[in-house]
Amino acid sequence: MLSRQNSKLIQAFIAIILFFSLGLVIKYWPDTVIAFDQNIQESVRGQLPNLSTRFFKLITVIGNTVSQIAIAIMSVTFCYLKKWYPQARFIAVNAIISGICILSLKLIFQRVRPTLTHLVFAGGYSFPSGHSMGTFMIFGSIIILLQYYMPKSIWKLLCQGILGLLIFLIGLSRIYLGVHFPTDVLAGFILAYGILNLTAYIFLAKDWLKKVK
Repeated sequence: MLSRQNSKLIQAFIAIILFFSLGLVIKYWPDTVIAFDQNIQESVRGQLPNLSTRFFKLITVIGNTVSQIAIAIMSVTFCYLKKWYPQARFIAVNAIISGICILSLKLIFQRVRPTLTHLVFAGGYSFPSGHSMGTFMIFGSIIILLQYYMPKSIWKLLCQGILGLLIFLIGLSRIYLGVHFPTDVLAGFILAYGILNLTAYIFLAKDWLKKVK
């Protein structure tokens, strides 16, 4: 039977392979995903009701670059003040990897943004979604740490549930606001999942993640 650590490594490689497979399809055979993207866009956007637009404009701010940096810094600082040094490094490493991947992969794939009306400003390339990947990496790091270090309780489930919901809603907001294709968001989620499993595997294998006192 596979150990939990080995399972993480396998999941990481599968997710990373899936991401680059999707990236190659989008770069060289973009027509194959048009129908998929359009169907989801139409379902998510609907008639663009004012209430939904205001909600998603608010939610998407949480995934802005400045917000991601602020959340990462606050999380790392909190861990350092508590002398949880490996946990602080885990969040910091994932946040840095996320930023590097987002910037470099957008330049590699150079996918233009949807031609739909953009309800918020968005510059640069589209694939993968930086909001989706970044928040998944940062919030996902916290979810993993909560899983390992917080005792089982309703509060643990509540915290993890809220963070998971925020990840989903931020990704959904990028589709609703017309600045990303659904496959951009999906790709961001997939790659973030893979990298998180890989970094968790490394930290656990090196015994860098230990129970906090």
